[in-house]
Amino acid sequence: MDDGDVLVLSGNDVIDILAGREAELLGVVADAYACHLKGQTALPHSTFLHIAGEPPGRIIALPAYLGDGFDVAGIKWIGSFPANHRLGLDRASAVVVLNSSATGRPLALMEGATISAKRTAASAALAARWLVRGRDVARVGLIGCGVINREIARFLRTTLASIATFAVYDRQPDRSIRFRDAVSAELGVAVEVADDPRAVLETCRLICFATTAATPHVYGTGWWLAGTTILHVSLRDLGPEVILAGDNVVDDPSHVCREGTSLALTEQAVGHRDFIRCTLGHVLADGATLDGLTRELTIFSPFGLGILDVAVGKLVFDVAHRNRIGIRIPGFLPRAWTRGAAEPRRAAADDVRPAASSPPP
Repeated sequence: MDDGDVLVLSGNDVIDILAGREAELLGVVADAYACHLKGQTALPHSTFLHIAGEPPGRIIALPAYLGDGFDVAGIKWIGSFPANHRLGLDRASAVVVLNSSATGRPLALMEGATISAKRTAASAALAARWLVRGRDVARVGLIGCGVINREIARFLRTTLASIATFAVYDRQPDRSIRFRDAVSAELGVAVEVADDPRAVLETCRLICFATTAATPHVYGTGWWLAGTTILHVSLRDLGPEVILAGDNVVDDPSHVCREGTSLALTEQAVGHRDFIRCTLGHVLADGATLDGLTRELTIFSPFGLGILDVAVGKLVFDVAHRNRIGIRIPGFLPRAWTRGAAEPRRAAADDVRPAASSPPP
């Protein structure tokens, strides 16, 4: 691409580029975690724009930079509006902007909800691969039958070949039925629809929460099977007593203990973060980190780091650029005024605006 051009990629472009790349995406996400562990990232806290409504909506900005071979910066701007379901729309919509780490100039604008769903699923599947610690997992529970858990089901089938059945629950039974039909047809596995979440929680040793819950709704201890792993993707489902009863793995402690997450509530209750054992980056770098796990419950709570969106966005951009996919907008950025001062543009005949007496600051 020429200097000043910007590549625009639609949702269909992103879907087509990432289709069937589950194994490659797992590697990209693992590399992003490794980059973060080595301190080769810049990752400020996400900014939440809360919008009143019933239920309320929010739009979140997740800026990030990755070095160590990625060498790219960017931001995901993602809206989450649960009321969209009443309108027949997806809850989440997003854009990802990539910027050159050398000049800061924007390189691409791409649909981001697909990227967000796939990086979330890849992160959860990586955690599951390590946290089940070599045990065969035949039955997996999914709480919440939306886009995220559908992607997670796909990625889990890549990392855990032993899966034979998904047990699913959603507060809206019709969503459970649609989910069952779609996932069983795509993945060729049995999908059982439960009428009550406890029928999932008490019968599965690998459970994933991907809901729109704003406050905890799962309380108490001792209801899980010995050796259960919970992928707590939606972050606000578990009461503090559940968190305290488990070995907790996170993506980044400073990010996950905020914005009303279950871990933030737990920190408020006990006054410390000692209940967090380690990060997924540490686990991926040294599986021995898990050797001392002694509790019957392991919980992975990922806040969802912007470095993952930028890393996957970089993969999308590279594939699109290489294969001439998307719409290239030439000259999207204005010519630098310093260059313009040296090479004044030729005025059009109908250009009657007076020339500036000095270049703009």
